[in-house]
Amino acid sequence: MGYQSMRIVILGNAGSGKSTLAKSLARTQGMPMLDLDTLVWEPDLVAVERPDELVFSDLAQFCRESDDWVIDGCYGDLVEAVLPHGPLLIFLEPGEDVCVANCRTRPWEPHKYRTKQAQDEHLEHLLGWVRSYYHLDGSMSLIGHRAVFDAYRGPKRLVTRLAELEVMQSAWLAAAATSRARAASLAR
Repeated sequence: MGYQSMRIVILGNAGSGKSTLAKSLARTQGMPMLDLDTLVWEPDLVAVERPDELVFSDLAQFCRESDDWVIDGCYGDLVEAVLPHGPLLIFLEPGEDVCVANCRTRPWEPHKYRTKQAQDEHLEHLLGWVRSYYHLDGSMSLIGHRAVFDAYRGPKRLVTRLAELEVMQSAWLAAAATSRARAASLAR
């Protein structure tokens, strides 16, 4: 039995736990990670979006560069663009209260904000966006995310309780250890 790639894309509202899960998977599985915000926004320029053609081109390049990867973000259109690669699609939807609470306690994200103070100054805007997710439509809304999730015919998982993530991560770690042991025994 040969090597099987691990490709994962995580979709959900701000504060749903996407980045936390993606970072954990990238670290424990040794996978490259892509936060879609880093493609969409100009570095060090608050609220300046990059042109769509550059965003989609850079996303396609990231997906080609490795057999394994984890991608996270709230951009349904970008998530749809990676689905032809057959990843496991994880849709995190723990509810508005959890997302708001997580946003209030999130650590400084230096890849998004120059300082923790700058991030904190943006908090009320972020919380408004988190709340609007449940009432709007479009590719970055609950309606848009459900449409992406429902239409995908590949492997997928809806997670509504963050405790489920710990169980999933334990299973992935065990599977990875078994796969490495099997590969090592075949190499002998």
